[in-house]
Amino acid sequence: MSPFKSSTGLYENVAGFLCYLFAFVGGVVFLAIERRSRFVLFHALQSVVLFGGLMVCHALVNFLPIIGVVVNLLLTLLGLVLWFVLMLAALQGKWLKLPWIGDFAEKQLNRMR
Repeated sequence: MSPFKSSTGLYENVAGFLCYLFAFVGGVVFLAIERRSRFVLFHALQSVVLFGGLMVCHALVNFLPIIGVVVNLLLTLLGLVLWFVLMLAALQGKWLKLPWIGDFAEKQLNRMR
């Protein structure tokens, strides 16, 4: 367990876990209430971008006739795997950075300084 607490009073790894547990909404909540922990803010940003992007992709794929069902299934499986892996990594206190999305989240964090 991380010895550091976020400004919410939760341990950083627990707050990071909650960012993913509640997917997009959890990330938005922690972006709004977290003031200090870069760890929590990183995971909140990554959660918002990842799951927001998956929601947009799901909506767009619904316009495809037959292949849309298969693509939606693949997106759902990808989302579930990423959801589980990212929750586990955050709970362990790891900075698991996804390609592109993690880089974007890190750049936004650096702008917030």
